[in-house]
Amino acid sequence: MLAYPGMFALDLVAPFAVFSSMASHDIRIVWKEKGVVPASGIGVEANTTLSECPDEVELLFVPGGSAGTVAMMEDREILAFLSSRAVKARFVTSVCTGSLILASAGLLRGKKATSHWLVRDRLAQLGAIPTQQRVVVDGNVITGAGVTAGSDFALTVASILQGEKIAKAVQLSIEYDPDPPFDAGSPAKAGPEITRFVEGVYAGLTGAFDGAISRRRKDLSL
Repeated sequence: MLAYPGMFALDLVAPFAVFSSMASHDIRIVWKEKGVVPASGIGVEANTTLSECPDEVELLFVPGGSAGTVAMMEDREILAFLSSRAVKARFVTSVCTGSLILASAGLLRGKKATSHWLVRDRLAQLGAIPTQQRVVVDGNVITGAGVTAGSDFALTVASILQGEKIAKAVQLSIEYDPDPPFDAGSPAKAGPEITRFVEGVYAGLTGAFDGAISRRRKDLSL
């Protein structure tokens, strides 16, 4: 599980809660150096460096975020690390805007994938096939939509790795039983007024994503 400064903590923590509840895998939190990685106001501790990460992993995971994600889309050391581990990984995965990092590494070409609704359609500019689903499985590529979709994503992974019974047991153990106070978790449900408001709040960020995508398209010859 890649960690990086500026990621959104829940993108990583929610899947980690599911994976750790499976109690069957060695989970590494990986960054350039060991220690606390700042993530949306809290810290996530990386316990493995890029060079220490095994060459062959069962699952490679990338969380999303905001400005930190934009930086990772053009961080050649990170893109090289992801490309090298993806070759032997059984599954290549992400949640939220983490899919834009995978796509920037050239790992989603021709693959159906999802991301946060604000930027999902932009995946097409990096060779992926944007797909409006909460969790998308295309071969060995598994992607989750925005932030809270990390739990749905991880339970899907759990069912693939250990079967539906174990996945359901994990869901019960973490009492994942969503019952939100508002039915406004997607643009279609929130309506145009709330959607426009959120788009306005993040206009600067989506512009930064557009700039990074444009530069990566040139590097990837797209």
